[in-house]
Amino acid sequence: MTAEKHPGIARGAPAFKRASFALFLAGFSTFSLLYCVQPLLPVFAQDFHVSPAQSALTMSLATALLAVAILCAAVLSEGFGRRNVMFASMTAGALMTMAAALAPGWTLLLLSRAITGLVLGGVPAVAMTWLTEELEPRSAGHAMGLYIAGTAFGGMVGRVGSGILTDFFGWRWALGVFGVTGILAAVGFLLLLPPSRHVVRRMAFDPAFHLRAWLIHLASPGLRMAFLIAFTGMGAFITIFNYVGFHLTAAPYRLGQSDMGLLFLVYMFGIASSSIAGPLTDRFGRRRVLPAGLLLMAAGVVLTLLAPLAAVVAGIVTLAIGFFFAHSIASAAVGRLARQSKGHASSLYMLSYYAGSSLAGWMGGWFYLAGDWPAVVGYTLVLLAVSVAAALRLNRLAP
Repeated sequence: MTAEKHPGIARGAPAFKRASFALFLAGFSTFSLLYCVQPLLPVFAQDFHVSPAQSALTMSLATALLAVAILCAAVLSEGFGRRNVMFASMTAGALMTMAAALAPGWTLLLLSRAITGLVLGGVPAVAMTWLTEELEPRSAGHAMGLYIAGTAFGGMVGRVGSGILTDFFGWRWALGVFGVTGILAAVGFLLLLPPSRHVVRRMAFDPAFHLRAWLIHLASPGLRMAFLIAFTGMGAFITIFNYVGFHLTAAPYRLGQSDMGLLFLVYMFGIASSSIAGPLTDRFGRRRVLPAGLLLMAAGVVLTLLAPLAAVVAGIVTLAIGFFFAHSIASAAVGRLARQSKGHASSLYMLSYYAGSSLAGWMGGWFYLAGDWPAVVGYTLVLLAVSVAAALRLNRLAP
């Protein structure tokens, strides 16, 4: 059985506007629920008497399980529908965040965060696939930028809001508020997103089909470079954001929890950069813009070594701009490089992305323990050097 042929949704159509806002909500909800604990890592370390690396497990376990779940979600969406899987994922993630708010001990908090990551896996790869399947090709880049802007906005609100709410009401109330917000976003998503019309349903589970699709993509040198960029770029980005709280709440800065929350307003720059990455790529080409975004990240990381707080903030702003440039361009390139089974290619990209977040982000804690902030900076610069090399290789393989 094949899907009925029809033109994709074009920019300017009412359905395009509804779809763009629905996917914005999906990105917002997923990333606010995923990252609302990030500014709370020093609070967890103090309240539960754990090390910075152990505290970071509330982030790393969630992103690690999310990375694994992305592969399963891509398979499930073939049979149960993209919209259904994304809605169920958003709802379950919100409920597990409420459970985390009620966790009486460290082990149960980690368990609830791990399950949060597991259930949220239904959104990222499936959203990218829905965009490439259902939208008119010339309009997909614009919608992809809006979706990624939603992820940036969600990440920012999750971090800023949890920091401020924790200062006034405690971290449990902060997580509870985000759980309720996630439920509301899931309902709005379900009401707005048009049903899939291009997907071919596969109700029977065929492991050989999925394994074959993944192996085809892994055999592509260009896609392998895109996956490596996702791993190292996200690993560098999340490492800085995981441990900058420990750096800035210690002497000589001694910032409070609200101050740390407000620091994450730099995500506004990420939102802006992701929305203009597509037009800049159209004008100057991926060959120039992708490496430039990664080099901008490296410049931002170096700036955080300077002593003045203003320089550290400027470095984090620069890092955010460069990261969302690079992520927008690399994720869009995956859709173009994949000749078939685009959903499987997207799932491998997101697997690499979140594997970088969980593994590389967790390892950064050991560098912090060994050599404080300069060691973290050196570690992330190595990751970015690999990412730039992969981008240059990608340019040679797929100009």
